[in-house]
Amino acid sequence: MGFDLAAFLPYQLAVAASRVSRGFAERYKAEFGLSIPEWRVLAHLAQSDSVSIREIHARVDMDKSKVSRAAARLEAQGLIEKRAHAEDRRLLDMRLTAKGRTLIDRIVPIADAYQAEVLARLGVDAAAFRAALLLLLEEP
Repeated sequence: MGFDLAAFLPYQLAVAASRVSRGFAERYKAEFGLSIPEWRVLAHLAQSDSVSIREIHARVDMDKSKVSRAAARLEAQGLIEKRAHAEDRRLLDMRLTAKGRTLIDRIVPIADAYQAEVLARLGVDAAAFRAALLLLLEEP
């Protein structure tokens, strides 16, 4: 009996996550020209007053260099601003600008609609899937 990669749960989760992420990315890229790392930085900043690159890196599965490059592009577009960290001057805090908040306000309905489509595909299994997913997302 050989190893069946297609039936291997970590592989299935990785592929599913990638497909779902790309499906949403196609929408915000077409409408707003954002990359996946840029969206993730904006989304995390929308949840907090200010966040460092180190904190975003710790919250998502993304290299610090990708976070830094995305933040630099967002700053150049006037969507975020960087300031010296209050406690550690070696770090920079990022926060959304008014323009960035306006963009997030435009993206959220698209995100909500996409999530509803994904959950609809899961049908009656959606609640159980979300509950199981939360278990997997817990820190071991």
